[in-house]
Formats: sequence, C-alpha cells, structure tokens
Amino acid sequence: MIDNQVLFSWINDESTVLDLGCGDGEILKTLINKNKITGYGFEIDPHHIEKCISKGINVIEYDLNNGLQNIKSKSFDFIVMSQTLQTLNAPHTMLNEMLRIGEKCIVTFPNFGYWRTRFSLLISGRMPVTKQLRYQWYDTPNIHLFTYKDFELLCEEQNINILKKEFVGSSFSAPFRRISANLFAQTAVYLLSSK
Repeated sequence: MIDNQVLFSWINDESTVLDLGCGDGEILKTLINKNKITGYGFEIDPHHIEKCISKGINVIEYDLNNGLQNIKSKSFDFIVMSQTLQTLNAPHTMLNEMLRIGEKCIVTFPNFGYWRTRFSLLISGRMPVTKQLRYQWYDTPNIHLFTYKDFELLCEEQNINILKKEFVGSSFSAPFRRISANLFAQTAVYLLSSK
C-alpha cells in the first residue's frame, strides 16, 4: 500500500518500533527486513496474532481500548498506528499515550472526506461501502468518522506537533490532491511528536 511506503520511509534504521493494531504483522516484518528495526506489535484479533507468530513477529494480544499506562515513558523511538485510530473508543487519549511512550508517532487513517465516500453517501443515502471502507454500518470497526482537517484540529487542541504529513490515493487523483487533499486523498499519513 502507498501509505505503508510513506511510513517505511519515515522510520530510521535500527529504531525501536511498537505497532499498535499490527494486524498480520506485515508492516513490522517489512521494517525488520528493510530498516533493521527492533519491533513489537499489539493486536486483538487471534487470527492476526497467529499470522504474526508464523512470521516471527513479537506480538502481544492486547485491546488498545485499555490504554498504554503500563508502558514506561519514551520506551520506543517510533509508535505506529496504521488504519486503527478510527476504531478506538478514545482516539484523543490514545494519541497522547502514544506520544508519551514514543519519541515520534506515525498515524495513518482513512480520510472520510474523500470525494467517492461523500458521493456514495449523497447518491445512495446510505453509509458508503468502498474498497477501503469494506464494512456495513452495523458491523464496521470504524466508530469515529473524521477527515484529515478534523485530525489536524485535534492535534492543535492536544498540543501535538505535526512534523510531516502525506496524503495518498489513486494515481488518477494525485494532481487533484494538491488542490484539495480533503476531497481527493483516500488516506492520510502523519508523523507526530510532542510540543
């Protein structure tokens, strides 16, 4: 995925990385092989945990909604959360916890302001189901629907420093993303630190 390529390029070689909501461990595996990082993952889905273990990924079964209070401050160089923030009960609290335990954080999330999502809702009158948002409204893990503009406002309110940001989507929409990222970016990728 393009957003993962951005993420990989922002992580320094030989860093310590914690991937929150690590899924099948593919991000960590790539970072271990490419960037020679020391990586750990938290995941709640038993099927994904089995995949991580089969790949040799250090993974802990954990529900991120329980918080990160048991992890010592500044334990990691990077905290990664890819396509997970919108599924948490208290994303603002999690962002602050991530910045407490890590020097820097990388967050990726679907931009719910993307034009196809808006158009689908406008035309059908129903919650959109797209390639990126594959669930029906009643079984979606995405409980917080937000745009990149909403996220940047949250960062400002929480005194979170945005070091870098990248908006990704189809190659067709690339020229339009420069004009209006909120309309033409499917995914947002942010590198964050504490102020």
